[in-house]
Amino acid sequence: MQSIITVKALTKQFNNLTAVNDLSFSVQDGDVYGFLGQNGAGKSTTIRMLLTLITPTSGSIEIFGYPLSTHRRDILQQVGAVIEKPDVYKYLSAYENLKLFAKLSGMKPTHQVLMDQLEMVGLANRAKDTVKTFSQGMKQRLGIAIALVHDPQLIMLDEPTNGLDPQGIADIRNLILRLSRERKKTVIVSSHLLHEIEQIASRMLIIDKGKKLVEGSATELFDTSQTILQLMTADNNTAIEKINQTAWAKHLQPIREGNIIISLNRDDIPLFNRMLVEKDIPVFSLQPRHSLEDFFLQVTAGKQYVDIFTS
Repeated sequence: MQSIITVKALTKQFNNLTAVNDLSFSVQDGDVYGFLGQNGAGKSTTIRMLLTLITPTSGSIEIFGYPLSTHRRDILQQVGAVIEKPDVYKYLSAYENLKLFAKLSGMKPTHQVLMDQLEMVGLANRAKDTVKTFSQGMKQRLGIAIALVHDPQLIMLDEPTNGLDPQGIADIRNLILRLSRERKKTVIVSSHLLHEIEQIASRMLIIDKGKKLVEGSATELFDTSQTILQLMTADNNTAIEKINQTAWAKHLQPIREGNIIISLNRDDIPLFNRMLVEKDIPVFSLQPRHSLEDFFLQVTAGKQYVDIFTS
């Protein structure tokens, strides 16, 4: 599969702060690429470097096989982006905004093309309404329509669901999937909403304090034979003391939300449960969990800087 973006040893320093630290990753053609990290992890800084809004301290960026530093204009003609909240004219209609931004991009789309674009983001029936009457989710979808007006190959969305209600989040999620599946676009989505990325991303990158933790597809990142167990007992401190006296101690993870967390091979769960009974540990609940959120908390808590994806 063709690589659309190749980033190598990317670093950005602001005085004494290293916002992005020796970051390397690749985005493949057709990916919905989830760019994950807590607030302040360096996601927005990285995307701004990809868009040439800020200059890297060191490292290299190639997009469409060309160095961004020497082919900026040609590359950005094939890139659409929405950075945080879209900057639109609230006293113009959705259609007028789209037409204006198309003109600024040097495009002269027909009325039908503009309406098709609004239809794609679910705003065709509000085309004549002024943007000041729109919800934040509608403004966000209009921003994506504007980013797509020149039919770019690559789309970058920085925290596109920030401040949206559940329906607005679902609308953006479905739109991203349509862009990938129907329009065959490559999409980078930065977010700290792990559940949303888990539903749409074909591949993902997790960063923490500007440094890569892991990169790869969900299948590559998650060992399906491994299970996160969430254990609640009558006395967690006593339970942990007893577990630490056994061979199961090496499977203990940091306590989360008042629960004991154990990482086990799925086949070992019955044996672990038997140990709990033998050690007379009163168990209120023992729940297997396996999700991107569990994986994210596991790697960020342990600061396990690993490179799983190596192609």
